[in-house]
Amino acid sequence: MKVLVTGGAGFIGSHVVDLLSQTGYETVIVDNFLSGQRELVPPNIRLYEVDITSSQISDVFKKEKPDVVIHLAAQVDVSRSIKDPVWDAYQNILGTIRLLTCSHKYNVKKFIFSSSCAVYGEKDDISIKETSPIQPLSYYGISKFSSEMYIQAFNNLHQVPFTILRYANVYGPRQTPKGEGGVISIFFKKVINDKSPFIFGDGEQTRDFVYVKDVALANVLAINNGANEIFNIGSNTKTSINDLYKMITTIAKDIPAVYMPAREGDIRYSQLDNTKAASILGWQPSFDLQAGLSETFKYYKPK
Repeated sequence: MKVLVTGGAGFIGSHVVDLLSQTGYETVIVDNFLSGQRELVPPNIRLYEVDITSSQISDVFKKEKPDVVIHLAAQVDVSRSIKDPVWDAYQNILGTIRLLTCSHKYNVKKFIFSSSCAVYGEKDDISIKETSPIQPLSYYGISKFSSEMYIQAFNNLHQVPFTILRYANVYGPRQTPKGEGGVISIFFKKVINDKSPFIFGDGEQTRDFVYVKDVALANVLAINNGANEIFNIGSNTKTSINDLYKMITTIAKDIPAVYMPAREGDIRYSQLDNTKAASILGWQPSFDLQAGLSETFKYYKPK
């Protein structure tokens, strides 16, 4: 079975590609390298340096005829989405539509989409289910939910099967400082270099952190499970940014943080109920936060 991974040279995508290769899938990568890293592409994997918004993507589908598309390529910076909503929509919505059009044309058997907990917006201090109201606060959250709607419409109109994965805050090795889970890579890099990181707001805002290798597993499981379903992919555990930073200083070194005003578009609470993913996908996280942070620190600390 052939799997095309968009954003396969990126943080999450490279881990997905690694797991696909380990489990015997023929894998093809599409990446424009705006944020992806060439050194993360295995030498035995075919790579197309193509933007998903380009008409060239159709040539890739025509040549490769993938059975499955795992769509990870995206603009993932919430702050940038607020500063430049046109760019955010162009990459996230129009890019997804172009991939869906190609998937329909070339009879893709499964379209797996990386969505986000940002679609839920502000919620009370509760564990969020997939049935919770959709109320995104940022243009990024809007672009992710719009993409979800297009995916479901392509299924209704053209019978393109899908699985949508709504990620909590993904973290781990290879992460850049951008994205929803980027706070961990920022904290580690600052502390390792004896610099104080910023904590925005009072630090009591909570996040659900999920390790990148667990997220990669969810994508691979979705190839054969969860047809036309939406799943939360998170730990169902809330951690305040203050508590997170205490854990990081315990693992690395103790440097005081600097508190800054809260950022526009940031939500107060986030915790994803993963019961449905456990029941239907057969997925549950195998790394708790302590174990994941320890693995991440090994990657970032000076060799």
